[in-house]
Formats: sequence, structure tokens, C-alpha cells
Amino acid sequence: MARNIQSLERAAAMLRLLAGGERRLGLSEIASALGLAKGTAHGILRTLQAEGFVEQDSASGRYQLGAELLRLGNSYLDVHELRARALVWTDDLARSSGESVYLGVLHQQGVLIVHHVFRPDDSRQVLEVGAMQPLHSTALGKVLAAYDPVAHSEAAEADWQAFTTRTLVDPEAFEGILDLTRARGYAADVEETWEGIASVAAPIHDRRRMPVGAVGITGAVERVRRDGELRPDLIAAVRDCARAVSRDLGAGRF
Repeated sequence: MARNIQSLERAAAMLRLLAGGERRLGLSEIASALGLAKGTAHGILRTLQAEGFVEQDSASGRYQLGAELLRLGNSYLDVHELRARALVWTDDLARSSGESVYLGVLHQQGVLIVHHVFRPDDSRQVLEVGAMQPLHSTALGKVLAAYDPVAHSEAAEADWQAFTTRTLVDPEAFEGILDLTRARGYAADVEETWEGIASVAAPIHDRRRMPVGAVGITGAVERVRRDGELRPDLIAAVRDCARAVSRDLGAGRF
């Protein structure tokens, strides 16, 4: 069994202490409470301070939690709210489309799946919450890259692997796809990531009209397309779902 890293355990304990105690604590108080030597405690505090997780009051020298923890907490709350607002709408989309529905957000040069609704049939399916998808070849990823400048930069720096013969790995052609995505309000992936699989996705915006995620359906090519084209009813259903979630997040009409 792998052993925990002691320095990380001590840093976590220090953050919990600062979160649960008085507003500010001195070095001696922190070291005593955690049973650490002052030198050890000071080294951990110095590292946490450099990363923005701890702040030191210049007048008293006492320590408190830093702003970076607030930023991380807000990021978690944003994803939690996005998923909570999308639950009903994604269930409805799965029922109306007959396909699997995915909710994704930008994470480490890829798309993190934060919610997955199974295709409403009796087939064997695997829950993919927590899975990562590429930005350059999936419908969810293209939507994020088209609407979110940070995702666009992340896509440019990511490893553009060719998953199938249809995978687009040319940056100039990719920019054209992003322009098309913005113009029509949705993105598609037809066997670019998985053979025999097609997807359609649309952007979700928050009350500031900022892109906070993407929602899409994924299914067999023969179901998602008809006569060689993506089914208009599925495109409309995905876009309607994205707009509904965006409205619930306060985006208003758009």
C-alpha cells in the first residue's frame, strides 16, 4: 500500500487549523497545535504563502488563509452549481434524444466530464463522470475552445493526437472549425475521436455571459446522422438544453 506524503499531510493539517481556529495564528501557536518544530512549521508556511494558500499579516506576523483557497473554492462551487442546474435539463435531453448526455468543463488541457446521463435503453453502459476528453477532436472540446479564450489557448498547447483517420490535427483548419462553431452555435464530432460514434454539443453561459461549460449528446453515427447529415432535431434539442441551463444560471435570453 502506498504511504501518504508526510509534508502534504502536515500542510493539509495546517490549512484546517487556520480554517477552524482564530482569524490569525502565530508561528508558535501553529507549531504547538500540530506538534511540529518551529523550523518545520515555518518551512511549510513559507511554501503555502508562496502558493497563495496562506497570507502573513505584515504588522503582527500572524498567519491566515490566503485568497488562492477562495479562488479554488469558488471554482468548485461553480462546477457544483452548473451540475445542479443541469440535472433536470440533461435528463430531459437524454429522454428526448434517446442518446447519452454529457456535461463537460475545461480542465488541464482537456474536457472533464462532470455529469453523465445514460442512454435511456437497457444496454450496458459505464458511468464516465471524472473522465477526460480531448479538446481538439470532441464536440464538447470544440465548443469550449470556440467560446472560452482560456480553452482556446489550452487546445493550442495540447497534444493533438490522431485518434481516427478523421481526426483534425491541422491548427489552421481547426480555427476554421471554431469559427463555424461560433457562427452556428454548436459543434460536432463525427468519428473524430471514436470509430462509429458521433456527438453534438453546445455552450453553456453564466449570468455574466461567460462560457462555463458545454453539454452534448453522443451516440452511434447511424442514429445521430440521417442521410449523411446530423439530425436537425438533435441539434435543436442540444441547443435548447444549453440555453435552458444558461437561463437557470442567470444568462438571460440569447
